[in-house]
Amino acid sequence: MNNDFSSNTYDKNDDFIDITHDLDKHYIDTIEILRQTVEAKDPYTRGHSDRVSAYSVLLGKKLALPKKDLITLKIGGLFHDIGKIGIPDSILLKESRLTDDEYAQIKMHPIVGVQILGNSDFFYDCLPIILHHHEKFDGSGYPNRLRGHDIPYLARICSIVDAFDAMTSRRSYRDVIPLEKVVEELKKYSGTQFDPRNFVCLLRYC
Repeated sequence: MNNDFSSNTYDKNDDFIDITHDLDKHYIDTIEILRQTVEAKDPYTRGHSDRVSAYSVLLGKKLALPKKDLITLKIGGLFHDIGKIGIPDSILLKESRLTDDEYAQIKMHPIVGVQILGNSDFFYDCLPIILHHHEKFDGSGYPNRLRGHDIPYLARICSIVDAFDAMTSRRSYRDVIPLEKVVEELKKYSGTQFDPRNFVCLLRYC
């Protein structure tokens, strides 16, 4: 009797695990659709997250990071801007200067991203990247104004790669910035916006 009960319990647990796995997969698939929706809004940023993901992994390899961190960089890079799904198109696609209120809404996207991705264990290791990729080395970034090494290291990698891709990609209001100028800008803000160590490693790829 007890053996039958135990057997039935194990069977039900197996079913529950299968269902949970399926739900996790559907959740991740849904998040991927949301990510692609964000990029589809603006043709000038299409492919941005894919490039940030790829560049982050390349920089991580250059920094001799372990495989676990490289995987986290890959996923974090793909989904770092997922929170922009909560920003109105009128702000996200605006070509003129943002008002203070509009910029305040833009600065909410890391928090919104964590709220979206925090519901799945799959994204747990990526959350620091999502939340802190706009922090600056001098403490003037957002959302938490973290400074220096208080900023999670993988988020610091994503930060400089994010800026690099933004400058080397065409926008509706400007053409691609020449690589030499991009390097000058990254060097200018090394130690204030970016971790200097990451700039030196990135420079080897330019």
